Amino acid sequence: MRKSFILLILLVQALGVMAQQADYSKMSSMVRQAVLENRTMMRRMPSAGQREMCAFVRVTSHADSLFSRHGCRSLARFGNIHIASIPLRSLAALSLSPEVLRIEARQGNSLHMDTTVVLLGGTKVHAGERLPQAFTGRGVVVGIEDIGFDLTHPNFYNTDLTEYRIKRFWDFLSTDTVGSSLYVGAEYTTEEALKAYAHSRDGLIISHGTHTLGSAAGSGYNSPYRGMAPASDICLVSNAVSEDVALIDSADLYKFTYATDALGFKYIFDYAASVGKPCVISFSEGSSMDFRGDDQLYYEVLDSLVGPGRIFVSSAGNAGQQVNHVRKPVGLESARVSVVTSASAAFFSIRAKSDDYRLRLIFEGPEKGHTEYILEPSAIYQRPDSLLTDTLEAGGKPYYISATRYPSCFNASDDVVEVVLKTDKRLGADYYVGVDLIGSDTEIEMFRGSGYLGAENKSLASNAYSIHSPSSAPAAICVGATGYRTQFVNYLGDPHVYDMGEHGERSAYSSVGPTYDERVKPDVMAPGTNVISSYSSYYLEACPEASDIASDVEHFEFNGRTYAWNANSGTSMSSPVVAGIIALWLEAKPTLSRDDVMEVIRETSHHYDSSLDYPNNLYGYGEIDAYRGLLYILGLSKVEEISDSQPRAVTFSLSNEGLLRLFFPHEGVEPFSVRVFSTSGTQLMSAKVQPFGGSASLDLSHLPHGIYAIQVSASDPSLTGSTLIRR
Repeated sequence: MRKSFILLILLVQALGVMAQQADYSKMSSMVRQAVLENRTMMRRMPSAGQREMCAFVRVTSHADSLFSRHGCRSLARFGNIHIASIPLRSLAALSLSPEVLRIEARQGNSLHMDTTVVLLGGTKVHAGERLPQAFTGRGVVVGIEDIGFDLTHPNFYNTDLTEYRIKRFWDFLSTDTVGSSLYVGAEYTTEEALKAYAHSRDGLIISHGTHTLGSAAGSGYNSPYRGMAPASDICLVSNAVSEDVALIDSADLYKFTYATDALGFKYIFDYAASVGKPCVISFSEGSSMDFRGDDQLYYEVLDSLVGPGRIFVSSAGNAGQQVNHVRKPVGLESARVSVVTSASAAFFSIRAKSDDYRLRLIFEGPEKGHTEYILEPSAIYQRPDSLLTDTLEAGGKPYYISATRYPSCFNASDDVVEVVLKTDKRLGADYYVGVDLIGSDTEIEMFRGSGYLGAENKSLASNAYSIHSPSSAPAAICVGATGYRTQFVNYLGDPHVYDMGEHGERSAYSSVGPTYDERVKPDVMAPGTNVISSYSSYYLEACPEASDIASDVEHFEFNGRTYAWNANSGTSMSSPVVAGIIALWLEAKPTLSRDDVMEVIRETSHHYDSSLDYPNNLYGYGEIDAYRGLLYILGLSKVEEISDSQPRAVTFSLSNEGLLRLFFPHEGVEPFSVRVFSTSGTQLMSAKVQPFGGSASLDLSHLPHGIYAIQVSASDPSLTGSTLIRR
């Protein structure tokens, strides 16, 4: 069960004991939970007070003496916000200090693989967007924070295996911590150390990071499954998410929070700065937004981390096929919503402009036992700290209700009630659980936190407000998923169909906006359905019968080990594609900021549905186009003689001596013209070319070294277009 499910229940149980011993108003939900939980544990086991939490802390002044008094350590500073290690026993006292304005921590990241079906589909296709010849990400650091890395996969060498491109790796869960200066885990900084470590500690139970890294920066190693920035340097952080809980000592759980994740982002950006290179980070994890403001400091830190040459990209989430929002309008007396989950608890939030409404909770138990519970928002404010808890039975089955009320962190005039429903087994799976939103004079909105909602009046329900955090942060470039391939054949020859759209349509699972504060998200789209990338040899060895191994499309040998290319789907897959493309853009202009990147996206993205206004909460500004973006950055997009797309049926190769060769899919190609332009748009050459034997050549040896646009014009449309080359 996720901690957030039981947060309110724990708070209420300990409230009377903890009164006046902490300033809860300064704490995010998980920090309050930790204070209460730790006090209870210390009564039973005094040594529990040695536990620590990694949290964001906003202070009014210099914090050294403050932190020292409370046994805290500042791990990083961003203006008046610190990422700090705080003993749990000190949290309450720290909150009472007038110099402390807020203490914030949160957990709950999950991976953004599509889990709407068992099969996680397959083929890596970038919608005909072929990597431009001139740009491969050289001189740029691609950072991936994820879990499940195979550091030995040949995809992370250069194309001829002469250079190992992973330069730094921090594993939060590494037990090799002797001499480590890092807050948790250890780092590996040499090729020898990286190869000896071989895989992240969780690399035997998951391969997610191996896949996302391949999409962003894989060389393709003897395959067509090349990443978007195959010559970039790589810096990795293996963090900790819900899938890793079994590997973490329970005493250390609070060390792994969003604040620790932010330390990972800083680690990657700091490495890039140390070698003087621009950097883009891809993050394919997240959890639901909230109205409590539990991510306020997190978002401010993200804003401090990004800047010119420092870009943060994050996946939107995979909640687009679920009911995430139900709206009962003014004039309608009531609307009924069912609640169900495979876990024992679920929670949701209610937003309204006033408290002139009621919630009727309906529970059924064995043999049709039926119980109703009326929840009045005004009654919650009458409880200590606006927290209400109750227990009831329906047909002998126990149900636990916990509710809190507060003003929205985005708009104080919006009243929010957050409700946790819990039972002893699966909630709503065996017996019905429902919620009636009642009040004809008030608009009432219901937002899914966890579990699944079902509205009886389907016209009131939508998949909106499903963007995950931190993609909902203003500093993040939020990426949704599109579909092209609908099926693939695995390594055993078995065909698999997973149809989530064609021709760049939004894949149904891809989360949609707006954010809880009504900003448009996602920002951009990229192929995320049926993407083939690298998979871990260690995962394959340890879990040969795992269901996702059936989505491997190829197994191959390298250095005595068996590796895989695997088909996968989700916005987890689309985020690294965008990050890799931005690496190409940073190679062209290393000082690009987030605003600059968003301008390129706005001006050059494809619009699948021309009937929509862009940006919108389905597609953002549209689907990213690597090549058109490069033309825009280089100032070539307004040169009328240069096509804004590459020829679909021509590949290019440039020798060190300056001989450009063009290859065609068949012989018998008619003569065509080739023109060469400088990046200023000046035409430097024009020639009529006669293909022979499926190829043609053009001598560019007399041109000085630099970047050039090659325009091919032929009677066959598939042979017409431009490409960029570096002489």
